[in-house]
Amino acid sequence: MKPFAPLLHKRYTAIALLMAAPALATAGELIYQPINPSFGGDPFMGSHLLSKAQAQDTTTDPNTMRREPLSATDRLVQRLESQLVSQLLSEARRGEISEGSFNSDDFGIIVSDQNGELAIQVTDKLTGDTTTIRVGSILAP
Repeated sequence: MKPFAPLLHKRYTAIALLMAAPALATAGELIYQPINPSFGGDPFMGSHLLSKAQAQDTTTDPNTMRREPLSATDRLVQRLESQLVSQLLSEARRGEISEGSFNSDDFGIIVSDQNGELAIQVTDKLTGDTTTIRVGSILAP
């Protein structure tokens, strides 16, 4: 019977380990904590989650027009036009000019005095749309 003694000893050891394993294993309470602030998570995670979603977004709107970056010359022209229009409107508001106009490739601006009112007419040359802005009692008498 000696040849079976090591097998029997291994069997008792295996059974003892299997019986002791559940006692050694401990479990804690599972607590769900949401991450998304829409579902009760930390409100400071919203911007982080949004930036991660935008970084992963590979879809493009088919209706979006692709614009080529402006050249240095085009940017300079835009800035000059903006400054000229700003100066024209500032002078009209201060009463230094009562009438004047400015034309570019894309739009035209006409500043006029209509019965003591400042009238600014902006015309989009590409679409033909006209916008008139009237402000009373700004021009000097």
